[in-house]
Amino acid sequence: MNKKIIVYTISILLIAVLVTGCGKEIDVKNGSKVAVSTKNNKYTATEYYNEIKKDNISKLVDMLDKDLLEKKYKTDKKETESIDNQIEQVKSYYGSDESNYQSMLKQYFGVDNEKQLREKLSLEYKRNLAVEDYVKKSIKDSEIKKYYEEKIFGEVKASHILVSVNIKSDATDEEKTAAEEKALKKANKIIDKLNSGKKFSSLAKKYSDDETTAINGGDLGYFNLDEMVTEFSDAVKALKKNEYTKEPVKTEYGYHIIMKTGEKNKAKLKDVKSDIIEKIQKQKLNDDPGLYYSALKGFREENKIKWNDDSLKKAYNDYVDNLISTARSNAQQNS
Repeated sequence: MNKKIIVYTISILLIAVLVTGCGKEIDVKNGSKVAVSTKNNKYTATEYYNEIKKDNISKLVDMLDKDLLEKKYKTDKKETESIDNQIEQVKSYYGSDESNYQSMLKQYFGVDNEKQLREKLSLEYKRNLAVEDYVKKSIKDSEIKKYYEEKIFGEVKASHILVSVNIKSDATDEEKTAAEEKALKKANKIIDKLNSGKKFSSLAKKYSDDETTAINGGDLGYFNLDEMVTEFSDAVKALKKNEYTKEPVKTEYGYHIIMKTGEKNKAKLKDVKSDIIEKIQKQKLNDDPGLYYSALKGFREENKIKWNDDSLKKAYNDYVDNLISTARSNAQQNS
């Protein structure tokens, strides 16, 4: 009997041949009969079932999800391409050694061949779709409105003067500190010149280390704030038109002096609502690593899974709770 048949047999034991008992517990058909025996003991089908429902709950969850997800999310070109790319990455990492590749499939993915790997990756792909959709549905209108008011802006136009921090790759800590101080001192002197009435564009042409924009007086043109690094965007948000930063703005590129020179009206809420929902959804999943598993639990509940065995239901709840707590704990340790 090959592995596929064995898995199918276990599936039958777990679901197909289960019959309702007293409403709180179920019995395997003919469960009192001896399934296998040794010289010392006899093992019934019920005893076997009680063991696998505790230890193989993840297998049952995979079966349930496969059933629910394949009905809702049909395999399409995008999914196929995603799986193809993942498998290509795995193969490129392990080279052309087929035996090494097969060994890796078993060790890291728990599968015997590439067909099973594709099935596993397909399940995870569809789970991701379900999680994203579930989280999106949970987002309230008040959250969308708040995000729109606080984080959506029209395109802005700005100019900047960049003062780079020139540090050699083999610089000592003292040399790095000295280079930082030198760049900051230069940036502050440029601001002093602006305060005394010097033209921003003239100073940009003379002092900016951003050669691409310096020739145009530091003009960056119109851009979306999320195109820039956070420190730069935050500084631009705080400026009024034709106002410049009174202190140098530090980013990974050095010190900036920034002047806002224009601002367009932001898009209407109805035109950016779907983008806002997408961003909030990603942020929620990023902020709470356990949300992925609780969303899948919610998805299953939406599909009205009915448990006729209390111990099996408890094993499932314990399994999901453990996934949630482990994900959050790992994220906390890595932060």
